[in-house]
Amino acid sequence: MLFSRHKNHLPTPEEALKGRPDPAFSLPGRHTVLGNALTGPYPDGLVVADFGLGCFWGAERKFWQAPGVWTTLVGYQGGHTENPTYEEVCSGLTGHTEAVRVVFDPSVTSYGALLKLFWESHDPTQGFRQGNDVGTQYRSAIYTHSPEQQTEAESSRAAYQSVLTGSGYGDITTEILPAGAFYPAEAYHQQYLDKNPAGYCGIGGTGVSCPIGIAPADG
Repeated sequence: MLFSRHKNHLPTPEEALKGRPDPAFSLPGRHTVLGNALTGPYPDGLVVADFGLGCFWGAERKFWQAPGVWTTLVGYQGGHTENPTYEEVCSGLTGHTEAVRVVFDPSVTSYGALLKLFWESHDPTQGFRQGNDVGTQYRSAIYTHSPEQQTEAESSRAAYQSVLTGSGYGDITTEILPAGAFYPAEAYHQQYLDKNPAGYCGIGGTGVSCPIGIAPADG
């Protein structure tokens, strides 16, 4: 992945690149692994969740392999620039992080199960980096789509912080905010590790288990 010239500074709206009113590229229609539509509107009853946990190539694979996930889509979120390109995000001048949109069936899995996978799949104490990937676009983030998601995400952060502290880790740096605009990434980034099985994956967990519930919402 590219390295940023602005690795440790989130731009203000005034400093950020202005972007463009429309996407600079087109997307494929369907997920190469799951076969379902990448973008909405999604079927009734499905739920959307957004996560940032480092390089989105490996992060997306973690989620598409999870039970109950209907589709996944990688993109850019949390910043200011409209319809950014990958190169612009890597410049550090958009404020976006690399994110994964996860669309799931709550009768099969739960938001809690996805949170558990999120926390255990990366090190959320590293700030503007994940492993060897350095830059604001690799920061840990949860972007919520309802007050219930916000509450559950914050509770899970507190629970996981407790066990991380007991294992010698520092403070969690994950930002938890209501979801703003999600801008899909270029077509070649979508399901990248399905198309390139030997490709780069820079994410890795702490080895510490996250003590939160994983039952489906109606289970």
